[in-house]
Amino acid sequence: MSDNQSWNSSGSEEDLETESGQHYAEFSGILSKWTNYIHGWQDRWVVLKNNTLSYYKSQDEREYGCRGSLCLSKAVITPHEFDECRLDISVNDSVWYLRAQDPEHRSQWIESIELHRAESGYGSETSLRRHGSMLSLTSAASSYSATSASSFKKGHSLREKLAEMETFRDILCRQVDTLQKYFDGCADAVSKDELQRDKVVEDDEDDFPSTRVDGEFLHGHNGAKEKLLPVLSSKGINGIDFKGEAITFKATTAGILATLSHCIELMVKREDNWQKRLDKEMEKRKRVEEAYKIALSELKKKSHFGGPDYEEGPNCLINEEEFFDAVEATLDRQDKIEEQSQSEKSRIHRSSPVLPADIYSSIGTHRFAEKVEEMVQNHVTYSLQDVGGDANWQLVVEEGEMKVYRREVEENGIVLDPLKATHSVKGVTGHEVCHYFWDTNVRYDWETTIENFNVVETLSDSAVIVYQTHKRVWPASQRDVLYLSAIRKIMASNESDPETWLVCNFSVDHENAPPNSRCVRAKINIAMICQTLVSPPEGDKGISRENITCKITYVANVNPGGWAPASVLRAVAKREYPKFLKRFTSYVQEKTACKPILF
Repeated sequence: MSDNQSWNSSGSEEDLETESGQHYAEFSGILSKWTNYIHGWQDRWVVLKNNTLSYYKSQDEREYGCRGSLCLSKAVITPHEFDECRLDISVNDSVWYLRAQDPEHRSQWIESIELHRAESGYGSETSLRRHGSMLSLTSAASSYSATSASSFKKGHSLREKLAEMETFRDILCRQVDTLQKYFDGCADAVSKDELQRDKVVEDDEDDFPSTRVDGEFLHGHNGAKEKLLPVLSSKGINGIDFKGEAITFKATTAGILATLSHCIELMVKREDNWQKRLDKEMEKRKRVEEAYKIALSELKKKSHFGGPDYEEGPNCLINEEEFFDAVEATLDRQDKIEEQSQSEKSRIHRSSPVLPADIYSSIGTHRFAEKVEEMVQNHVTYSLQDVGGDANWQLVVEEGEMKVYRREVEENGIVLDPLKATHSVKGVTGHEVCHYFWDTNVRYDWETTIENFNVVETLSDSAVIVYQTHKRVWPASQRDVLYLSAIRKIMASNESDPETWLVCNFSVDHENAPPNSRCVRAKINIAMICQTLVSPPEGDKGISRENITCKITYVANVNPGGWAPASVLRAVAKREYPKFLKRFTSYVQEKTACKPILF
């Protein structure tokens, strides 16, 4: 993520926390998106709206349409296990690798995405009900005791029994109303009879009753029964058949109980059927979940070419053998590209002025002069020593006059790549070889691993500070290097010693080329030491290129940085350094073939 990362949202957190059924506001901002293994992470304008995540190259290009979009309905959002700023969003085989400015912004994006997914009805426990589908398995399992009659519309027997229950209820209601009216009428009649009897008793106290012939007393009013019947008759309820009503009531209640028993039996059977269906669905869901876990595990094992999890790093998902194979494949592709472009380079003729040799033999006066002199003396003293008897050096390549040695050294847990190569080339001098190795004007003509370079500062006629980035060899991270390059002529101590030229390149720091997040900064200490050997010409002939031979000693100590496996470094040493020496010396021979000898 760049330092000028901006964060923008068209809706605040209060806008996002809306009530159910409302749409959440658009959420947008800058995220770094993994593009490919060449360009790596690039800033993109990302918009979250209507359950869809879209990205644009920049905010200003929104009017031209998005460059890609993902529907979040079935997306899987995975915060990275080690990178606190990164989140991965996958839908089937499509994966977006995104990085926020900091962990807080990543949390805001994840929260916003989940809110949009929940608002659209996905990812929540009530999603099935919200979309009008059948009840979820959880709710169905917990609501059997409260199931309504509408849940059994397909059960005709149960529906008929429920209709019978309605009929029985109507009959009971009518019977209860009839009995209630009768009992109310009886209560009224009894109350009136009691009042009448009280009045008769008061009259009897004044009038003595007459006696009939049979000796019975005669009163001036009717009996209680005679008075009660007219009252009930006036209410129209003295024709009730109590025995019939009781039998009907008993039959109705018996029918209700029988129907209820039948309903309960049907519901138990239906519940058993639903339980079996639920068990089958749960078993099916369990199998699907297991299959999903297996598929997800296999997907993680599968290498997504170009993905950030499969490039060089402490948590790289590919093993050392796969890393080596990937590097080999990338180097092969680069070789094919170089072969196609080599013919075009050969047609370009660049001028390369050569200064007098005396300029290169003097010690400079710039601020790095003492450091350059120290490096030159160390290389002259130690780099020219024979390595044949040193057990620490391993011979990895031997092709004719060329031999390449290497040894493995660790520094702070990082495997370094000390290398030493010797070679003999006829027809060129040490001055010519070192001149073309040091001259930045012809660097692109023979160096095929450089993506771009520039001279940061010219210290003197014989010393410059150079910044260069090398072509990326996936899955290794891209490397850059900032180094001081100086060319020197080493004066011979006596006439029998050969003429020696040296170019030393060693890493320095410079304010105009600070380290960046795009590349891993490598540290180097390299020397190209060349000695010119001259064989006497025949007779009076002058010295020609057939009489001269350049003995080359190339020494390289490279701290690659990062986490490159040791096997990859060995592969580079075995494959690339011999190719580099042959390519470079062939270039020098071609450039000097028709030119005067430069001692």
